[in-house]
Amino acid sequence: MFRLKYIISTTLVLILLIITSIIKNQTRILEKELIKLNKEINLKEQDINESQLDFYFLTSPAELEKKIKIIGLNNYSPIENSKIFLSLTNFTNIKRKISLLENKIKNEKKAEKN
Repeated sequence: MFRLKYIISTTLVLILLIITSIIKNQTRILEKELIKLNKEINLKEQDINESQLDFYFLTSPAELEKKIKIIGLNNYSPIENSKIFLSLTNFTNIKRKISLLENKIKNEKKAEKN
């Protein structure tokens, strides 16, 4: 009877030790993958930040004026704020209004000819 309890307890401890080591190894592997992915994410974020900085610098008004002077455009004028669309819906609404006005003018011209 004593031997049976000893064998069962020893077997249980060994099984638990094996399971623990397997779980530990799996978590180490996952931690390594997480560290690797975090490094990649940090590199991508750095690339994005540098790209944004380049974009802001290259599209600044001072830089654009320098480029225009190099090219030699004399009749350059900035875009009016009213011509800048903040969303696609604003653009489509204005286009729709313009096309309706153009159609109305064409219909009036046809009516005058007749």
